[in-house]
Amino acid sequence: MSDLFKFKQFSVKQDKCAMKIGTDGVLLGAWSTIDHKPFSILDIGSGTGIISLMLAQRSNAQVIEAIEIDADAFEQCAENFENSTWNDRLFCYHASLMEFVEEVNDKYDSIICNPPFYSENFKTNNKARDLARFNDAMPFEHLVYAAGNLLSPTGIFSTIIPYKEEAKFINLALQTGLKLIKLTRVKGHKNSEIKRSLMAFSFETHQPKISELLIENSRHNYTDDYIELTKDFYLKM
Repeated sequence: MSDLFKFKQFSVKQDKCAMKIGTDGVLLGAWSTIDHKPFSILDIGSGTGIISLMLAQRSNAQVIEAIEIDADAFEQCAENFENSTWNDRLFCYHASLMEFVEEVNDKYDSIICNPPFYSENFKTNNKARDLARFNDAMPFEHLVYAAGNLLSPTGIFSTIIPYKEEAKFINLALQTGLKLIKLTRVKGHKNSEIKRSLMAFSFETHQPKISELLIENSRHNYTDDYIELTKDFYLKM
């Protein structure tokens, strides 16, 4: 995999990041709701900064802040922000999520997170990769607590998680007053199992919009829905 990932309006260096750019992050960056025209956005666990950059392209948000706990990933994120067209709107902080929650009084109109969600059993000898991948670095409980504390009253919190964790996560969110407003279940192709759940939450009550997204008809033959979602970003879409 190349250390420089080129999109239509920006490029992302990823040689210092344990977690490389993947489908989950691009899906979330393209799918997350900006209909409420957010002024401020928070990207939790930014990695390369890919989601923040996608939201800078998609929205007119004036403040897009990212937090990243890993020192190398933080440096790379800051560099990717600086090299982009929108560097005056993008800011990266080197901090843990709970440190950030304790220190920040601001509220955000959008909060986005592509969280690490692999369990203890899958640890490798690469500490940076483990930190990026494993949910002991950011338990769902911490993520939901942070969203509940940092989201503005009319804000929207969006995330992507394994489908098998969907019901648990929705219940956790409810405990902080966050209600599901949009849910898209993602499948690789029509005969595969549901793999991911893209979810959006708000303090306001709405009838949830529920849908399904297929990524491929066959190998590298992408569905119209997936192309429509990602065409503003991928070079070959």
